[in-house]
Amino acid sequence: MSETIDISVLKSTWSSPLDPAALLPVLAPIGQARTLPAEAYTSAEVHRWELANFFEGSWVCAGRSSVLERSGDQTAVRVGTEGILLVRDADGALRGFYNVCRHRGHELLECGATTNRRGIVCPYHAWAYGLDGRLRGAPRFRHLTSTDPVHEGLLPAAVSEWHGWLFVNPSGAAPPFAQHVGNLDELVGAHRPEQLVLGATHHYEVAANWKIVVENYHECYHCTSIHPELCRVTPPSSGDSSVPTGLWVGGSMDLMPHAKTMSISGESQGVFLPGLDEGSRRQVFYYGMFPTFLISLHPDYVLTHRLEPLTPDRTRIECQWLFPAEAMERPDFDPSYAVEFWDLTNRQDWQACESVQRGVASRGYRQGPLAIEEDNVHQFQTMVAGGYLQGGPARPVAPARRATSPSVEGSFGD
Repeated sequence: MSETIDISVLKSTWSSPLDPAALLPVLAPIGQARTLPAEAYTSAEVHRWELANFFEGSWVCAGRSSVLERSGDQTAVRVGTEGILLVRDADGALRGFYNVCRHRGHELLECGATTNRRGIVCPYHAWAYGLDGRLRGAPRFRHLTSTDPVHEGLLPAAVSEWHGWLFVNPSGAAPPFAQHVGNLDELVGAHRPEQLVLGATHHYEVAANWKIVVENYHECYHCTSIHPELCRVTPPSSGDSSVPTGLWVGGSMDLMPHAKTMSISGESQGVFLPGLDEGSRRQVFYYGMFPTFLISLHPDYVLTHRLEPLTPDRTRIECQWLFPAEAMERPDFDPSYAVEFWDLTNRQDWQACESVQRGVASRGYRQGPLAIEEDNVHQFQTMVAGGYLQGGPARPVAPARRATSPSVEGSFGD
């Protein structure tokens, strides 16, 4: 890939936030490739560029659809520098609007807040809009003509619902959502996450760049060093990589023979997710949808990490655990068997990520090599480096490690 790129052409056609010469080694094949340059993790300029091009210019997960169950439910989120108001309209459809009143720009709902109303009302001067975004009332503005542009109402934002999650594309310029997810739709759909119930939520703030957190998620090369509990329930070298057709990377890992799921003991206190075959009940699938939505599919629950970059060296993370309704309705059900395991693992990872952040900020850091076990890291970094060069999210290279069993080809493996 790197041999076909003309650096002089890139410099003349696109303003990359980093020197293309430092990015070309990232795009080399695994075994020859180097990691991202330090500025990718430390530069405020690169951070601003990513917010505009990787976040506002892409599809970003905004949480669970269950936040908007009823007509009139509303919530406000921030993606990059944009505020987006998400609404369930009278017909049950999801709508998205820029969180800006047509009068003087006041936010319609505070970011992170939720409400339920028959319409949308600006808290500043009480301008009112329908759930479809149309202007319904502007107090003491009788002089407005019917042709005034404000009657067009709130400006719509691109939104989508997928397997029980909400997604937003603030720029409206990203490819269609189906193209973004590609064949991940089939892989995730087998676990029917839209039927699951939220059992627990944890929030973290990590002193590391968002890409360091994602890279850590995508490899178990480090597992024997910092995750003794995890290595007792899953062989750290068991991973295979799937071949993506969308903007995602990931693959599967096996469970140890004695383990039924990922927990401290390996035992499950829940029930199998409905519809899984025997093979899927013996594996855990780890997928990362670009830029920052991480989906971990277990035999009996689904765990997600949703990342929000705050600064070049600080990331907010929301973790949610989803379980079958059958398990959640049991009076004796306790989700802590899954929550405590991953809270421990998360904190081990956050400590490592924060150390890496300090390291890449050192004048002694140089772009390093990647092991074959870091295949998914390499794929993710090619998305980032290729994105810098082309001005938006780039497709990953094909993985070097692929599942070889014919029974999983085209499904959970190749």
